Amino acid sequence: MNGELHVVLGATGSVGKSVIEELQARKLKIRAVERSKTVKGIETIHADLLDFDQATYAITGATHVYLCIGLPYSALIWKEQWPLIMNNVISACEKAEARLIFLDNMYLYGPAPLSVPFNEKHTRNPVSEKGKTRKIISDMLLNAHESGRVKAVIGRSADFYGPNVINSPLYISFIERMLIGKAPQSLGNTNIKHTYSYTNDNGRALVTLALDDSTYGQEWHLPVSRAMTIDEIVVEINSVMNTNFKATLIPRIILKIMGIFIPNIKEVNEMLYQSDFIYIMNDEKFRKHFPDFKVTEFEIGIREMINSFKR
Repeated sequence: MNGELHVVLGATGSVGKSVIEELQARKLKIRAVERSKTVKGIETIHADLLDFDQATYAITGATHVYLCIGLPYSALIWKEQWPLIMNNVISACEKAEARLIFLDNMYLYGPAPLSVPFNEKHTRNPVSEKGKTRKIISDMLLNAHESGRVKAVIGRSADFYGPNVINSPLYISFIERMLIGKAPQSLGNTNIKHTYSYTNDNGRALVTLALDDSTYGQEWHLPVSRAMTIDEIVVEINSVMNTNFKATLIPRIILKIMGIFIPNIKEVNEMLYQSDFIYIMNDEKFRKHFPDFKVTEFEIGIREMINSFKR
């Protein structure tokens, strides 16, 4: 472990923070990379990963690089910026001879409905524009590994939730509204099961993958808690908040109309297949490889998330 430098790109994001916490727990040397924010108590470099020179400067000296950044939720921005960022980070890691650990999501799988459950070998014919971009950048990284340019590993997260995570669907649609006395709203059927990843588990899992030589060149589904319906999730939130709400379904025609005027709603509409069908991610590969890894129970994770916003 001596001489290692772990560089976290997107260090103040939901999962980037958890990666840093795990690295700190393991007493590893850390560098945080952000466009403008600074991580207290940790060497922080400000860099725009769209610029190759800045990406190279940020990654210089690294042994392990965690690509955990998030871009605005826009299919157009993803299409324009993600391939450039991935190319710059791969090239910078190649130059530094650093290993690259990529936090990915599930969007590249398709067409819908997905297999129940779906694993890392699922068909990759995405139905969404954002999914097509995710497939492109995933392929870029795997090809770079196969060609010997970098040693890389991909950790794929389900929709995540956790302390202070404001971009989680469980916050936007449920907790945020319930905290101000409003009923939660669901984009899809409230009795369809779905899996979720806890951000602190994601951070621990990415570092676990990074430090195991045998994981590289592979794709791994990061661990999830048990599959739950929206109705079951609202029951758990009610239990923590001592409320008695029920989720209301937003009619699709209303979402389509709203999408005309509200860009973020338009971006969500192409992903609604995730709410229309059972969406259960298989994390068996990770659990078998790391049998001692403790996955946070949903009841514990959602309580921590709610309490973080109460504080």
